Amino acid sequence: MKCLILAAGYATRLYPLTENFPKPLLKVQDKTILDWLVDDIDSLGLVDEYVVISNHKFAEHFSAWAAEKTQKVTVVDDGTSSNETRLGAVRDIQFAIDKLSLDDDILVIAGDNLLDFSLTAFIKYAKNKGASCIMRYFEPSMEKLQKCGVAEVDGTDKILRLTEKPQEPQSNWACPPFYYYTKADAKLVKKGIEAGCGVDAPGSYIAWLCTQTTVYAMEMPGKRYDIGNLASYEKVQKEYKGIC
Repeated sequence: MKCLILAAGYATRLYPLTENFPKPLLKVQDKTILDWLVDDIDSLGLVDEYVVISNHKFAEHFSAWAAEKTQKVTVVDDGTSSNETRLGAVRDIQFAIDKLSLDDDILVIAGDNLLDFSLTAFIKYAKNKGASCIMRYFEPSMEKLQKCGVAEVDGTDKILRLTEKPQEPQSNWACPPFYYYTKADAKLVKKGIEAGCGVDAPGSYIAWLCTQTTVYAMEMPGKRYDIGNLASYEKVQKEYKGIC
């Protein structure tokens, strides 16, 4: 299994902290955000390669980080150099698949989110389902639901519909940017783009995919920390206690 790490954004809301430095390599407590994620995932022993998808501006930072890791880490430079020219998450995923000729199950994660629970539970869930999967958590705030992917699910966790940034959310199930694609479904990313799925938000591909095949949504067993601005970064520095 491969793990694709989405890290090609520019984190403009964290300026000046991230003006010349990538957000996923910011430290929380004594580790970078990426170290928290990769070291946890690697404890399961199922991922044989981690692929960091970077923009051109920050590729060297990620390469220096990767050189210090014991895991196999490949850094892919998508060639963009500004927030205005970025490819978008879904196109970045396809870029990495094409660049490295990936032909495997793929775990896709945002490189700038922290979790207080182990992602190994999600990987085991997806392996047990034998299908592409996402995670979901109950979000009471209408305002926050309007800014993320929102899933409608049945009693078996099957996604009935997923909508990115809905004006009128049909459920309270918010979906963070952590996805598991089966090998077969990873081959469909290009088709999804050609069919007109959104390319900026990574959940847009899942929104399309669940109209083509069965996709499940696991309820998160813990909390996600989204570091979106300086205030949230300062908050997570104080509150984050690691993975339970």
